[in-house]
Amino acid sequence: MAALPEAERLLWAPRAWLPEGWRSDVLLRIDERGHWAQVTPQVATPPAAALRLPGALLPGLVNAHSHAFQRAFAGLAEQRSAASDTFWSWRDRMYQAALRITPEQLRAIAAMLFVELLQGGYTHVCEFHYLHHDPQGRAYADPLEMSLALADAAQEAGIGLTILPALYQRAGFAQPALRDDQRRFAGSAASVWDAAQALLARGHPLLRAGLAIHSLRAATPEAIAALARAARSFDGPIHIHVSEQTAEVDECVGATGLRPIAWLARQGLLDGRWQLVHATHASADEVDAVAAAGAGIVLCPTTEANLGDGLPDLPRMLERDIPLTIGSDSQVNRDWREELRWLDYGQRLLRRERNTGADPLRRQYSTAARLWSRVQAGSARSAGLPRWGLCAGARADALVLDEQATQLLGIAPSCTLDALVFSSPAAPWREVLVGGRRALRDGGHPRAAAITRRFEEAMRALWQQR
Repeated sequence: MAALPEAERLLWAPRAWLPEGWRSDVLLRIDERGHWAQVTPQVATPPAAALRLPGALLPGLVNAHSHAFQRAFAGLAEQRSAASDTFWSWRDRMYQAALRITPEQLRAIAAMLFVELLQGGYTHVCEFHYLHHDPQGRAYADPLEMSLALADAAQEAGIGLTILPALYQRAGFAQPALRDDQRRFAGSAASVWDAAQALLARGHPLLRAGLAIHSLRAATPEAIAALARAARSFDGPIHIHVSEQTAEVDECVGATGLRPIAWLARQGLLDGRWQLVHATHASADEVDAVAAAGAGIVLCPTTEANLGDGLPDLPRMLERDIPLTIGSDSQVNRDWREELRWLDYGQRLLRRERNTGADPLRRQYSTAARLWSRVQAGSARSAGLPRWGLCAGARADALVLDEQATQLLGIAPSCTLDALVFSSPAAPWREVLVGGRRALRDGGHPRAAAITRRFEEAMRALWQQR
């Protein structure tokens, strides 16, 4: 990737959200690698060479949990013909989509998704990737075929990407093999480790790699232990689906005598690299164990609502200062504002009170600001990045606010985040920067027409049999 032109490396924003909150008159310098070299507030008179941004500046956000191929299924499971419709029936229908997608179709679908995520304010996405093999369940000539389709799509869209090859071995605790409709997912501890190392070796500045374990029900204890041994000196992220469904928790107790997070803690696996996706039905003791280990939790509120998963113990997670992030997961929503909104709305409905995410005792009066600060703080670790946000050393990712967006008109500056999260849906971004480069200009993507055309062609090919 060519170095960023010198003329684009010095920016000035009238306001910017730094790690400590809003600051005024912020001068930002980008280095030749596309990272923030300097972030200096209270520079009322910027240098003549500085590019004056047309609105306030926010850091981008990491989407910490994504299944890109499920973008092809969004909106296609919202009709009910049986007496019961649950996560498990949705999963069976989703598998039919997974069995059809070719590498070229995945490239087209993921590129469309990644543009939408940029429009939704995400500048990096963690792809929990288990679609490894061809539709017959055979290995591709290049084992990274599907991973590289995702990497190509991210490069075309201009978004950062962490690919998390997932360990997936069996259909359940009492089922030693995969079901036939899971045949594309098969992976071992060795294949997952090798895939992550091969992706890291590619050296692309916007591409990272970590590890994933689909879930405790989908991987044997022996394979989990083998992957943990291989990763003993690995400093990247390790993600796992955990405690999303009560049936999963009950089966884990039946098979191991312990709840899922308690089992991980008992094995001594949890540390700061681990990202526990969902943790919807984690007990209070399990939440405390996550906090003690320094692990993170990834919440996906709109997917968890769409699938009828339930609501997590968010107040305890916040109280215990657990690193939190959010994800788009099944892609029924691709905007972080909606995720934060429903993160709090779910608790409001459960507890019948408002602004449950705020903490007046700590002088954190804004729900949006508190939640935003927390998911920003958890972003770097979830993606395997050394730093995140508008601070020196972090990748130069940012969102330039459109101050004329209708939800911001007449809003006091101190309430900007409140209005962004709880008053929408107008698109509020003038520009989106990833690594110092403008992935979106005036809210548009330079390759939107071509990407949209290929996405539509892929969708028609996938669903013409319906």
